[in-house]
Amino acid sequence: MSRHLSRQYQDMPLPGQNRPFTPLHEMRRSGQRLVRKLADEAQFADEARFLKSWFDRPLMTGAVYPSGKALARTMARYVNPEVPGPVVELGPGTGPVTEALLQRGVAEDRLVLVEFNPDFCRLLRKRFPKARVIEGDAYALDRALIDITEPAAAIVSSLPLFTRPEAQRMALLEQAFAHMHRGCPFIQFTYATVSPMPLKSRTFEAHVSPRVWLNLPPARVWVYNQPLD
Repeated sequence: MSRHLSRQYQDMPLPGQNRPFTPLHEMRRSGQRLVRKLADEAQFADEARFLKSWFDRPLMTGAVYPSGKALARTMARYVNPEVPGPVVELGPGTGPVTEALLQRGVAEDRLVLVEFNPDFCRLLRKRFPKARVIEGDAYALDRALIDITEPAAAIVSSLPLFTRPEAQRMALLEQAFAHMHRGCPFIQFTYATVSPMPLKSRTFEAHVSPRVWLNLPPARVWVYNQPLD
């Protein structure tokens, strides 16, 4: 009888074991262990930084890898360095688009980088010491830019907009327009085939780039402007 009871108790689930466990859970756990190991190294690639951020905050980071150079250049191409005012970047991550903006001719001290992840903020301050790095929520843009009084020349976004409701995306765009010279661009990339901002009954202009096939995965860049008249 004791052996029977022993086998019976061995078959009883432990606390927490009644929850379903899927291969996705195991993949995420394995990925987290791998990324923690990479993050402990003295020097590690931006891909590892992005992976760690994605595993920690998948809805905030959105992308598994940082934007490629071809996509970053495409986004920067829509910024006119001759227009006065700061250039605001939302969700710069490790800074690939920031680098492209510098190559475009935007002075580093004009850059305002709004980043939610504190680890990325520390990295950005080290890589771009003349830029202004704001640790904050880009979706609360009025609060994040409360000390920026000059209208911006452009706002460049790498935020994962499709993780947010349509109303919140539109609220972000309205806040962005309020912080820019009229007619200046709000620039957003997406992996999707449709616009991140809803185009029905819109009060803004929208343009889209050709697909950037050299990015992984391929992406498009959408540009939104308030009409000048």
